[in-house]
Amino acid sequence: MPFDGRLLAGVSVLAAVIEGGSFVRAAEALGISASGVSRAVARLEGRVGVRLLDRTTRSVTLTDEGRRFYEQVGPLLTSIEDAAVEAAGSSTTVRGRLRVDLDPFFSRLVLAGHFGTFLERYPALSLDLTTREHVGDLVADGIDVAMRFGEPLPTSPLARKLIETRILTVASPAYLARYGRPKHPADLIHHTCIQFRNPATGRPFPWEFHRDDQVEIVRTSGRLLLSDVGTMLGECVAGAGVAQVMALGIQELLDTGRLVELFPDWPGERFPLYALHPSRHLPPAKVRAFIDFVLQTVR
Repeated sequence: MPFDGRLLAGVSVLAAVIEGGSFVRAAEALGISASGVSRAVARLEGRVGVRLLDRTTRSVTLTDEGRRFYEQVGPLLTSIEDAAVEAAGSSTTVRGRLRVDLDPFFSRLVLAGHFGTFLERYPALSLDLTTREHVGDLVADGIDVAMRFGEPLPTSPLARKLIETRILTVASPAYLARYGRPKHPADLIHHTCIQFRNPATGRPFPWEFHRDDQVEIVRTSGRLLLSDVGTMLGECVAGAGVAQVMALGIQELLDTGRLVELFPDWPGERFPLYALHPSRHLPPAKVRAFIDFVLQTVR
């Protein structure tokens, strides 16, 4: 298929429709009429030979063919925009709307209270923040960068490891007063342990303990299985059992004595935090600025 400017223009109009969610909002963003947007999309569909959008009186959604098409061309539009910015000599300018998808625990316990400082640093930037348990379709959802703990799946977008946080085994003073403090990780087979569900498998995470080259795997048990870190911390503080948690975000609970680290002499197990990008191309300045902000905050 030979290239022509109308094809690129049609893709740009399609992107505006997807981002705006309607022909009317796309028309407002592009400065043309809604009928002009509709004609441009129709010409693009005729050019590629498939229907890209399902239209109703209330909504506009991508067809399966449209979704596959946009997953391929969407990152290219971003690259064109980035190239234009760089050519203008302002590739380091942090501006526009930044759409971020975060793990709820990480957002609430680690980053909350710092977003205002980040925005003060970049007055030309606005932040659109989504928190959810699982990463969705970054391209279809218009996400610039997502951050999640744990090793990414093979099907995940381009991933970059940012940090590793220690895994701590903790219990409340009330629990330890009632059931005693385990002296060795193997003693946990005699204790009530709060289990946390692995979102990738649906099963509880295994309990591992690392010290130098030594790895101890303990088959723990407990009647409470959770998928929310905040709830797990609350139950652990309340004395419901022993829990394994990430060190990020719980220092105050340790400092105030509401939780006790049980095995500080087994410090080796760590859990990674990854930044997920919708494209393999160089991320724009606003994404790089947000990643730097996260690293500064957690450190």
